[in-house]
Amino acid sequence: MSLDLKNALPSTDELPCSDDIPVDNEDQNFLPNVLLFLLQSIWASRMDWFFGVDMAVYHTTGINPRVPVVPDGFLSLGVERKKNGKSRKSYAVWEENQVVPILTLEMVSHSPGGEYDEKMAIYTRLGVLYYVIYNPEFWRRDQHQPFEVYKLVDGNYQLQIGEPCWMPEVGLGIGRYQGVVAGIPQELLSWYNQRGDRYLTAVELAQQERSRAEQERSRAEQLADYLRSLGIDPDNLPSKQS
Repeated sequence: MSLDLKNALPSTDELPCSDDIPVDNEDQNFLPNVLLFLLQSIWASRMDWFFGVDMAVYHTTGINPRVPVVPDGFLSLGVERKKNGKSRKSYAVWEENQVVPILTLEMVSHSPGGEYDEKMAIYTRLGVLYYVIYNPEFWRRDQHQPFEVYKLVDGNYQLQIGEPCWMPEVGLGIGRYQGVVAGIPQELLSWYNQRGDRYLTAVELAQQERSRAEQERSRAEQLADYLRSLGIDPDNLPSKQS
């Protein structure tokens, strides 16, 4: 991009942060945030990525650089976690050293939003490598699968086979699982490692640690009971002589 063109483009301070179109349901905001919070744990020590939720992405491959595309979620690599130390209002490709998102996520709602045609064409022109469409409720209506991952190959999106879908350029896999949110069973999205193991949430890790501690206490109590059965006081064991 020429310097003159870059200087003529608006800054993100001048541009709306989103398109102000309300979401159909709470999951359209909740599930992308689940992925964001999980990334904050997985990549806690990395400062070279950004995950946006319902944030405008401005680019020069459309009809007008002031007209954004607004994914439900998107991931960019090789950019600052905080732009100049501050939170982003929106994401303008020309302010990010021409780094386009490597992954976008669209969640299909009751009112079709062009996920399989219009937005796919936008992301193709933009050069988004992976395009994820999550459609758990209306996939039969749309004649697609509930969860689809497309990869841009030679200028066209190709549907990827297998779930979770491993994305080597991202270093993560993505897929669905049955979880529990506030005591309610629900299908959720998650990141996976190359072996296909799901990364656990902070809540799950805490539960896992509590379970491990309880198991250790149980083993200690069983050992103490066994020693007592042998007539040995577990609280008064002889010290080992050197």
